[in-house]
Amino acid sequence: ENCSEHLVLTRPDIIDDFHRGYVEAGADIIETNTFGGTRLTLGEFGVEGKVREINVAAARLARKAADAFATPQKPRFVAGSMGPGTKMITVTGGVRFDEVRELYAEQAAALIEGGVDLLYLETQQDTLNVKASLLGIDDACAHAGRRVPVVLSVSIETMGTMLAGQSIEALYVSIAHR
Repeated sequence: ENCSEHLVLTRPDIIDDFHRGYVEAGADIIETNTFGGTRLTLGEFGVEGKVREINVAAARLARKAADAFATPQKPRFVAGSMGPGTKMITVTGGVRFDEVRELYAEQAAALIEGGVDLLYLETQQDTLNVKASLLGIDDACAHAGRRVPVVLSVSIETMGTMLAGQSIEALYVSIAHR
């Protein structure tokens, strides 16, 4: 029922085909199939108990494809995809700052365990969620004893702000210390 993340367990061959297609086409970085890989989002499909299993499996699938095509002259990297989730602290409510932090700590820990090179916190829409997610990622890195680079992307709406109303400048001021 539209839970593509679960395919890493039920149809890893399909996900492997996607990864291999990207690296065969020359991609240097491939993403894990974990955009909706937090407990909250997976819970909408009744698989919230499989956060670690799904994220570790997804990272290992991408790692396998990246390593199969990597050479010393052309290394390949794996980005752990971490989408915005379906609840935002400011816009939708229904989730608290500390919960978002815990959700992203859990997902990041599993992605790191699975062997990602970096974490991709993508298409974020709320500065408070970004801040909580980054703290969760810090928690996971501290627990793993390993720093992992983080790439952040945000969605800017046609009115020139994130969905929660913050401008890109306001977001930058909020996270520039990182």
